[in-house]
Amino acid sequence: MNDRAVIFDMDGVLVDSYQPHFLSWRQMAAEHGIDMTEREFATTFGRTSRDIISHFWADAARLSDERIAAMDRRKEYLYRQAIRANFPAMGGARELTAALREAGFRLAIGSSGPPENVQVALDGLGQAALFDATVNGMEVSRGKPDPQVFLIAAKKLGLQPRRCAVVEDAPAGLKAARAAGMIAIALTGTADRATLTPLANRVVDSLRELNPTVIAELIDEKK
Repeated sequence: MNDRAVIFDMDGVLVDSYQPHFLSWRQMAAEHGIDMTEREFATTFGRTSRDIISHFWADAARLSDERIAAMDRRKEYLYRQAIRANFPAMGGARELTAALREAGFRLAIGSSGPPENVQVALDGLGQAALFDATVNGMEVSRGKPDPQVFLIAAKKLGLQPRRCAVVEDAPAGLKAARAAGMIAIALTGTADRATLTPLANRVVDSLRELNPTVIAELIDEKK
C-alpha cells in the first residue's frame, strides 16, 4: 500500500485541542484585562488569531500587525505549555497511525498551525518517525478551504492527490481536501454529522472506526 497516503489535520484530529486552545486564549486575554468565557470562545474556534483578537479586543483596529503577531506568539506559547504538561491525543490516533504505517501507507500532517505546534504534537504522540512529511502554517500562503496545504503535503510525499486521503474535523478542511482531488474523511466533534456529511466521502465519530483496509478502499474507488 505504499502508493497510498493519509494526510491528517492536527487540531481536532490528532490532538484533542479545543480545551487547551480555550484556556490559552483565556489566559492571554486575562493578561490584557479581558474576560473570555467558553461560550464566547466557542463562537470563534477555528478562526484566525487576527479574527479572534478583532472580536474580543475593543482597540483591535488600532493594533499594529507586529503587536497582533506578538499576541499570537504569546497565545501559542501558552497553548504548547498546556499540551506538553498533559498531551491530549485524540482517541485512536496513535493506534490508527501505527496501523497505517505498518500497512505501508505514507503519512503526513497538513496543518495551518505554527511549526512549533506541529512538533509538539509529534512529540506528544511519540510517533514522529511514522510521518513522512509535515506542512505547517509557515509554508502556506492561503488557508483552508484553499487546497494548498494538502497539495504541498502530496508533493512532499511524492504521490498524486488522488492517491491521498485526508482526515479532517472542519468543513473548511474537508472542502480543501475535495478541492485538492483527495478523499475527504470527516471526524465529528468540532462539527456535527449533518454539517460534515455533504462534504465528505466518509464520516466517522471516532478514529477507531478507521483502519488501513477501509481507507485503501476509499482511495481505490477514486481510480
